[in-house]
Amino acid sequence: MGLSEGGGSPAPGGTADKPGSGDEKRARTALAGLRIASEGDGGGYEREKFGTRWKDIDRNGCDQRNDVLDRDLSDVGKKGDCVVMSGRLRDPYSGKEITFAKQDAAEVQIDHIYPLALAWRMGASRWSEDEREKFANDHDNLLAVWGVPNRQKSDSGPGEWKPQKSYQCTYAVKYIAVADKYELPVTRADHGALKDFLARC
Repeated sequence: MGLSEGGGSPAPGGTADKPGSGDEKRARTALAGLRIASEGDGGGYEREKFGTRWKDIDRNGCDQRNDVLDRDLSDVGKKGDCVVMSGRLRDPYSGKEITFAKQDAAEVQIDHIYPLALAWRMGASRWSEDEREKFANDHDNLLAVWGVPNRQKSDSGPGEWKPQKSYQCTYAVKYIAVADKYELPVTRADHGALKDFLARC
């Protein structure tokens, strides 16, 4: 895992995680094309409606949780090919350094950048279960984060919850990419916040 120290795959909180200018440009264009809508009432939302948790949808033999931990942590220690037992996380949302150990797994959680309950209120309630399961397990919408900001964020969009300033540009680029990929609208407040975050790029 020597790569994560120097240059190959930095932890998301590192400065090397700043999006490239192409990503930023794409995000600005995509944001302009996102539909603005009001949230639905959210009636009927249950986590189970988004299918199997951490399903191995890319069929690489490892579940999505372990895939994301392996991608986002540095100094990863594994049991076998898949199970991440230890590592270090620079939490992108707060900047805090976390030492991850499997026996205290709740310290590091996997966040849905575009939250499931919010997606449900913004139209995913009308999707097929297969589409919802794909969304819930999409690597592009998953991020290893410290448990504290993840609980604070809950199912809020960017209009209600913000990561640390140094991560706002990256967060906006990721959030917009997911919304665009799944043709999910955003609220007016979320649209305004995303535009502000992109101004930090």
